[in-house]
Amino acid sequence: IYFDKSYEGNPLVNVFCLGVLRHEQIARGAAHGIGNPVFYVGPATGRDGLAGAAFASQDLTEESAEQQRGAVQVGDPFMEKLVMEACLELLATGAVAGIQDMGAAGLTCSTCETAARAGTGIEIDLSKVPQRAPNMTPYEIMLSESQERMLIIVKKGREAEVQTIFDKWDLPWAEVGFVTDTGQMVVKNHGELIVDIPAKKLADEAPIYHRESREPAYLEAVRRFTLQSIADTTAPAHDLKNLLGWPSIASKNWVYRQYDHMVRNGSVVCPGSDAAIVCIKEDSLPVLPDGSFGPKFKEKFIALAVDCNAVYVYLDPYEGGKIAVAECARNLACSGAVPLGTTDNLNFGNPHNPEIFYQLRKSVEGLAEGCRAFNAPVTGGNVSLYNQNPNGPIDPTPTVAMVGLIDDPAHITTQWFKEEGDIIVLLGEVIDDKDALLGLGGSAYLQRVHGLKTGTPPRLNLVTEKQLHDGVRALIAAGLVKSAHDCSDGGLAVALAECCISQQIARETPRLIGATIDLTALQSLRLDALLFGETQGRIIISVHPTNLAAAQAEALRLGVAFRELGTVGGDQLTIRSGGSNLSARLTELHDIWWNAIGRAMQ
Repeated sequence: IYFDKSYEGNPLVNVFCLGVLRHEQIARGAAHGIGNPVFYVGPATGRDGLAGAAFASQDLTEESAEQQRGAVQVGDPFMEKLVMEACLELLATGAVAGIQDMGAAGLTCSTCETAARAGTGIEIDLSKVPQRAPNMTPYEIMLSESQERMLIIVKKGREAEVQTIFDKWDLPWAEVGFVTDTGQMVVKNHGELIVDIPAKKLADEAPIYHRESREPAYLEAVRRFTLQSIADTTAPAHDLKNLLGWPSIASKNWVYRQYDHMVRNGSVVCPGSDAAIVCIKEDSLPVLPDGSFGPKFKEKFIALAVDCNAVYVYLDPYEGGKIAVAECARNLACSGAVPLGTTDNLNFGNPHNPEIFYQLRKSVEGLAEGCRAFNAPVTGGNVSLYNQNPNGPIDPTPTVAMVGLIDDPAHITTQWFKEEGDIIVLLGEVIDDKDALLGLGGSAYLQRVHGLKTGTPPRLNLVTEKQLHDGVRALIAAGLVKSAHDCSDGGLAVALAECCISQQIARETPRLIGATIDLTALQSLRLDALLFGETQGRIIISVHPTNLAAAQAEALRLGVAFRELGTVGGDQLTIRSGGSNLSARLTELHDIWWNAIGRAMQ
């Protein structure tokens, strides 16, 4: 969760949903089978959500808010649950040839896309579509985005099974059309022809825009920025507290405590560590046609993380895109997981503006390169453009969600320190000495302490980053790591503080454990860069003293930089740097970090 003035007129909410099933249970959104009937299932179509996807991609003004109020979809979670359960029951029967939800553009997209994927045609009659508003036009019926609706292609002769299941769940259904061999999307209304167009032309062969792209003018000033005008910190403890209380860094517990993150009792690592971890149990899967969950299988543990530092993307779209992917993958690595796949939410301003299209193009290039490096393909996603208002566009925000697999539950790792006497180690270089800004460009420190949103962000070397991830997973698998936490927003000092204060052993009951860090060997560096610089490719781990030598030898073998920082213990975080030392009581740090957002919301 990030806070920035650019979102004041266009707050973003990106939602990631993960489902699980057996490979053989995958259902395709394709209209297979000439002559197969097409069913509409779910609540009736209304005028709510009319052209909602188009509305989501328009500049917002006070005037447009009044004109477009009907474009906002009205969701009904209970109805959604009924539709989901009914569809899962129907899929288990084997009567479904294809299925797709009615999302953006409603019936328009679901019909042409299912036909295009199968290489078939589709014909529907709008007079058969359940409607809850009188006198709806074909345009409104086709483009309504009323929620909780599905388009199902049923195997001919098995229509009664659909009817029985949806009647059981007390859900509307209607047979609205059939699959053809024409390749055409044909729409009729009371028998009158409304649309007759090749399905592929809409779904797959629409024109591709090659819009003008121009580097934003502000980037020239960003690249000119130096640290010469920024005085080094003389009050590092004060600055650390300031950063821990900044909403973008502070604990997000005020948000996540408002929903149930223990549903189905599968949560292994709850919100608050680098990645959430969920156990996939036998009863997590859809049932088979015989009503069983199938043969026994080994429980699986999956890790989930979501990231995007939009300020980095604003200051360097290409590098920021890479960093969004790398930080997500780094969070998974810290939890012991290997990335499996990615989804993205591309949130940008008006792409007709050449400078914003440049942001979009370059950040997507960075995302793509990052996903290739970590073998985490983008399996789906969402695009939201025109996120701007009279005050200007949002910062470019290509949000990345990534899922990883942990083979052995013994490898599940969390970010907080575990026991007094453990040795604290930094994997990766302390500072990138080839970065003129020493990791302070675009940093939380510059924004919070100096009020500056500028400077070239830290560089990211994907080869070195991948080595780091492989290295920490190898150390975890060898049983040498007790905790692992990535260095990101706020730099080394914030990451160390989070390792000390982020564990919750019960509701409102933190377990605080201190640390003593010795950085005197690095006192020639700027203290603000050493403590708060956001150099990429760094992970803090803790190891038992008897495993220190083995961990160092393995890291060096894998080509990962290894530096002993200090020890775990006490009730304070102390960082000795040879100059202005930092010392702060954990109770104070935790209070600031844990309660910052809650107090701001009072």
